[in-house]
Amino acid sequence: MKYTTSQGDTFSGISFRLFGEERFSINLMRANPEHMGTAIFAAGVMLAVPEIPAEQADTLPPWKREE
Repeated sequence: MKYTTSQGDTFSGISFRLFGEERFSINLMRANPEHMGTAIFAAGVMLAVPEIPAEQADTLPPWKREE
């Protein structure tokens, strides 16, 4: 899946919009290493959206989740 940014998007904001939680922003960053240094996106940047593994769901305690 791909996501095209809007002006002012951030990794945490995109994570919340797509997954309902900001904590998956690290997954977005890892899927888009060329944008790791970007704090605020310009409009039109195409990002890869990773699948969130089922084991990262809330069924695992926080210390066992990949963050």
